[in-house]
Amino acid sequence: MSELLRLNDRPSESEIDGWHAVIASAHAHDLPAVPAPGRVETAGVLCVTDDDSRYVRLAVPGDGEYTGVVSLRLFNEGANRKTAWIEHLVVRPELRNRGIGTRLWQEVRAILEGERRGAVGAQIEIGGAGEKFALAHGFVCALPLVMYVQDVTEEAAAEEPVLPEGYRFVEWEGAVPEEFAGPFAAVRDAMSDSPWGDFEEERPRWDAERSRAFQQLVVDRGGEMLTVAAVAPDGSFAGYTELVRRSPEGARATQYGTAVAAGHRGLGLGRAVKLRMLRLVREGRMPVREIVTGVSDDNGPMRAVNKLLGYRPERSVGVFQARL
Repeated sequence: MSELLRLNDRPSESEIDGWHAVIASAHAHDLPAVPAPGRVETAGVLCVTDDDSRYVRLAVPGDGEYTGVVSLRLFNEGANRKTAWIEHLVVRPELRNRGIGTRLWQEVRAILEGERRGAVGAQIEIGGAGEKFALAHGFVCALPLVMYVQDVTEEAAAEEPVLPEGYRFVEWEGAVPEEFAGPFAAVRDAMSDSPWGDFEEERPRWDAERSRAFQQLVVDRGGEMLTVAAVAPDGSFAGYTELVRRSPEGARATQYGTAVAAGHRGLGLGRAVKLRMLRLVREGRMPVREIVTGVSDDNGPMRAVNKLLGYRPERSVGVFQARL
């Protein structure tokens, strides 16, 4: 088998094309009914990295093309210095079961052991080739999720959002404005009590700088981000939801975070911010046909909100983890 090629932080256009060809071919084979990632998304992820991590990108050269690729994220901060995340480990469908994936995993494992990392995670489709490969190499499912999809043209999306008296909406595109960054960071931490399963990676603690950097990264990678928040009468942020389109031509957007601060739960704020987001999408602020979101079966409140808004289950995925 050919020696592995290691991409640097600024890959060439041909390297991006080769990497995207592997991702696209695998997606078309494994998830034909799910919109595929665009080249803008692939280029953004390869070329623009965040400050809290280092990345290792390896490709297996073949006959004029890559036969497999892997992207490993090595966290640099706090307790997560002992963990890592596999963003992609993909082999062309027609070349599977020839040891290419195993060769990539062996190299990843050697890197992790050299870094003294105790665990590595990855999000994997349940029931597919990826799950079979992961289980065979010591991974276990630490957090099962269901991906839900909403058609933004359905009538549920046309319902008028209503906030309790004294609350108001604020919204923005791209990175959070500086005047909102502090209060927004506080409500982002409300996500810390949502189900996390048996997963070793620690959730980040949010401050104004991290909140801005997180949203700016989406923009720097060529994507679009839209955020809606509910502001309480005292000026604090009570709830929020985020929507991301990773490539400008994408017909499907991904809901990133949705959360309500503990002191404001039970008032319908989660439903209200999501309805407001849907209204903005229907008005053309982010012209997509569908919204997809992942929800744990243990997250009953969010599943209930999504059901009322017309989300339908599409497929099951899992956050898998291997301990080293």
